[in-house]
Amino acid sequence: MCFYTGHHAQSDKFARYFTEQIVQSAMTIDRLDASLLELFTAEPRIGVLEAARRVGAARGTVQARLDRMQRTGVIADLAPTIDPAALGYPVTAFLSLEIAQGRGRGDVTAHLTAIPEVIEVHTITGSADLLVRLVSRSNADLQRVIDDVVRDPAVLRTSTVIALDNPVPRRTAPLIAAVAG
Repeated sequence: MCFYTGHHAQSDKFARYFTEQIVQSAMTIDRLDASLLELFTAEPRIGVLEAARRVGAARGTVQARLDRMQRTGVIADLAPTIDPAALGYPVTAFLSLEIAQGRGRGDVTAHLTAIPEVIEVHTITGSADLLVRLVSRSNADLQRVIDDVVRDPAVLRTSTVIALDNPVPRRTAPLIAAVAG
């Protein structure tokens, strides 16, 4: 359950090393990259030629920048953003799962992957092991989905929180601005 299991100095050293590795591997983006990311976020269907015209760069430059950002993982996905509520799943909930130690989270995540209403799963620190975001058709349907989740014998305990609103939807524009300077 606990992320750090040892002497604090060793844990702090590991955390600093891990953070440094992430920062060193992060791609540097400049103002042109930021402009392209902002433009394609606002207008995902815009073509490369029109994007080049709007940012004042050559089409080949824009294409090369987009390709590089895809290759390095800055642009993680070109898929459309799907709204589960529009598909008939208006209830969003977050489940904290405590799983049996020694069973490995692989079996549990495989089980969760088989449940269509499970949107994403994160390994977390704290008293729980996994944080699961899921959707359902109603509160009554949420109980069915939770029952599916806890059907795995490695799931020892859950805690559920139902989202009432999403006042700050997933966003990356402030990060782009901060990184580009």
